[in-house]
Amino acid sequence: MSLLREAQKCIANQAARKNLNAFINLAKKPALLRQAEDAKISSGRGALTGKLIAVKDNICTSDLPTTAASGILKSFTSPYDATVVQKVREVGGIVAGKTNLDEFGMGSHSTHSFFGAVKHVTDDGITALSAGGSSGGSAVAVATEQCWAALGTDTGGSVRLPAAYTGVVGFKPSYGLLSRWGVIAYANSLDTVGILARDTQSARKLFTALNAHDPQDPTSLRPSTRARLSSVLVRTPRKHPLRIGIPIEYNITELHPTVHATWIATLRLLAQHGHTLKPVYLPTTQHALSAYYILAPAEASSNLAKYDGVRYGSRVPGPDGSPSTNSVLFAATRGAGFGPEVKRRILLGTYTLSAEAIDNYFIQAQKVRRLVQADFDNTFRLPNVLLDPILDKATPTESDNDGGENRVDVLVCPTAPTLPPTLASLQLQSPVDAYMNDVFTVPASLAGLPAVSVPVWMKDQASGGAGSVGTVGIQVIAQFGDDELVLDVARMIEEAGRQIL
Repeated sequence: MSLLREAQKCIANQAARKNLNAFINLAKKPALLRQAEDAKISSGRGALTGKLIAVKDNICTSDLPTTAASGILKSFTSPYDATVVQKVREVGGIVAGKTNLDEFGMGSHSTHSFFGAVKHVTDDGITALSAGGSSGGSAVAVATEQCWAALGTDTGGSVRLPAAYTGVVGFKPSYGLLSRWGVIAYANSLDTVGILARDTQSARKLFTALNAHDPQDPTSLRPSTRARLSSVLVRTPRKHPLRIGIPIEYNITELHPTVHATWIATLRLLAQHGHTLKPVYLPTTQHALSAYYILAPAEASSNLAKYDGVRYGSRVPGPDGSPSTNSVLFAATRGAGFGPEVKRRILLGTYTLSAEAIDNYFIQAQKVRRLVQADFDNTFRLPNVLLDPILDKATPTESDNDGGENRVDVLVCPTAPTLPPTLASLQLQSPVDAYMNDVFTVPASLAGLPAVSVPVWMKDQASGGAGSVGTVGIQVIAQFGDDELVLDVARMIEEAGRQIL
């Protein structure tokens, strides 16, 4: 298909699928077609030439508003592009529009948006399903071919969970590989720009275009660290076939039977292709979710303090935003501008950072985070280049790393414990029920590891019920910096998964 025809198809799908509410703002149709036509003439000049890329609306763009799906930023337009958007444009990519999300990235179903919930539908096109969160708009845009690929952000699973629920590929790179400059922060130590695409090859192509050091981002991995990482990857022996870990702690009682059956079928197919399966133990994983919902809201309470209606953003009318002369200047503005889920997390985070609670909650959660990271480091054959001081002195081997037969190359597990729930059923859920959806994605985020969700045809579609979209998300996790291996294994699963149906 030509670049122009592909763009026209995406634009037609945007109009036909408007009811799904995947986009908050779309680029103008004439401008998109003009850029696609120009790309056709200059074909080959960039890796993404003529490709329509959707951008999650918490990533800054200078030509479209950036709202973070919040009433407090409903009329805000950034004066600059985020670094990842700049890079998309530099290699010929076209920004198709800004996608819907949970407000400030806080949610698991993309229902906490000032602009309304994102919807996905079952194969019969009737039942409205959760699109996952918070990058649900990006996932739906990709799944319904309203764009070629999309950018999202992943704090505790916000790219991988929507990918699992909508049947697309969702890739969270190692923390620090992709620039965060120009991304509206939720939790700085966790936020990672991620990629949603219809297949792993497209995800890899977009990742390669964006993977570079950014001096404007203090959390971006420096060139020296990247060179050290590349050196370790080259020097560390990689045995083939791969040794694949099965995390025992992920086999929870709440795991949906169809998800469990598809996970087992995927592992069997990998074994049939010659790879070795190895049960592994990650004992701290059971505490990861609790730690995450202390650390992330704590960082959010600090980050969101800047939204006061004074410097930018919306503001409630009145001399001080409130009819009361005794009110705080920005109290009414923040009360009206933030949604209920954002307020909940701000309050939770503010409490855990208070003098009376910080030792018992925030500090303890940081300790759990380090234990989660240590569990992963003790599991993978590849050493963690950020923590192991011996790597500069000698070539690492399995014996250096105490690897032996107890270490693995990657972990393979479900992305989510359930199939996508219906939007109607979410009305009956408590906030804690929604938080539980992140139980399999949060550990990799706490450790900053690369992880990808790849769709696999259900082992038993008949048991899928109303929440069936035909696939189950299977997650691949690897050691920090081993992003290419994650995508390689995802590609194996993608190809092998076609046999499961």
